[in-house]
Amino acid sequence: MAEENSKQPDFESALSELEGLVRKLETGDLPINESLDEFKRGIELTRHCQDVLDKAQLSVEQLMNLDDEASGKPFEPDA
Repeated sequence: MAEENSKQPDFESALSELEGLVRKLETGDLPINESLDEFKRGIELTRHCQDVLDKAQLSVEQLMNLDDEASGKPFEPDA
């Protein structure tokens, strides 16, 4: 799994790439095949960003919930 994560861009890079894709797609100047490829990449980036945000939210919730058994466990980030 660490191999899979090393291939993924960090959150900020993924978000920046996604913003660039949106700008390109919004122009409407791309050929249909390229638009579809860019759209697919955008979906991948969106899912990656959402996964990063979900993990961050879970970490914060565990850290904030002092009565939770999980909060007594050491925090080990994926990255």
